[in-house]
Amino acid sequence: MSRHLTGPRDEGASPWRLCVAPMMDWTDRHCRYFHRQLAPHARLYTEMIAAGAVLHGDPVRHLAHDPAERPLAVQFGGSDPAALARCAELAEAWGYDEVDLNCGCPSPRVREGAFGVVLMREPARVAACVRAMRAATSLPVTVKCRIGVDEDDDFAFLARFVERVAGAGCRVFLVHARKAWLRGLSPKENREIPPLRPERVYRLKETFPELTVVYNGGITSPEEARAHLAHLDGVMVGRTAYREPWRLVAFERALFDPDFRPRRRTVVAAMAAYAARVAAEGVPLYAVARHMLGLANGLPGARRFRRLLSEGARGREVPPRVLLEAWAAVRDPEEAVPFTTSS
Repeated sequence: MSRHLTGPRDEGASPWRLCVAPMMDWTDRHCRYFHRQLAPHARLYTEMIAAGAVLHGDPVRHLAHDPAERPLAVQFGGSDPAALARCAELAEAWGYDEVDLNCGCPSPRVREGAFGVVLMREPARVAACVRAMRAATSLPVTVKCRIGVDEDDDFAFLARFVERVAGAGCRVFLVHARKAWLRGLSPKENREIPPLRPERVYRLKETFPELTVVYNGGITSPEEARAHLAHLDGVMVGRTAYREPWRLVAFERALFDPDFRPRRRTVVAAMAAYAARVAAEGVPLYAVARHMLGLANGLPGARRFRRLLSEGARGREVPPRVLLEAWAAVRDPEEAVPFTTSS
């Protein structure tokens, strides 16, 4: 699907008006290409990429993307200013639109590496990282954080962190409106159990009106997004975008272009063409198809669609037409005629 076919974007809107959150093991380049078909104006984010993996591993594997994914931000995890500065340089060279520093992930792996949400307790270190990254790139350097960590969860703690980091030149904060418990909760539980406190994010914007503040946490509908946008500069959608991907179309229409009306079969065809292209790089079909399992949710035939993809798309030599064959099992009431593999 060509992005130029959509309606005009409100030029006065914040570039962060609608974002799709970085999600480990989910928002890889194939997922982002899929999401781009559903929300042409959303700002997409990579999974968190450890700075060491880029600098000492395979940068092509971690940074390669399709130009159609833009506007696109890369999120790095790390705490060494020099390493992050080099990552920022690479991000600009690879054509990204933003460099984001992860200060919100609560997983044991990032805690052991002294980055993620633990950095909220070290605002001076985060400021040093931001300063080094800004010196290395002309791209916006942003920070994704939470409202607190463990017992450090009052507004004063959050405000001190933001003030110090903003002093280093960070103008955009993407705030998950839950605190993180580093002891006793798993990463999954940290996404669900600590209560959402949107009023604290609103207060942050009131305290720092010159900053761009984006709300993240629990958004499932355009109506909820609009409610947050009455107070803030942007919203970031996470699990809803992945598990119920067709909802991204509703977000796109509500926040950007009411005339945007893609068809699911057109999206499937676009993804089949994409899968054929990346197959030449050795990418198996399931690497693409796994992100599409929720596309038919709510439609007759959705269960069979998921089963056909889950079972039929595995293997190194499976052809992309399997995507079209799986969609033939779905009855979409928006389609005037059934979709066949010859369409």
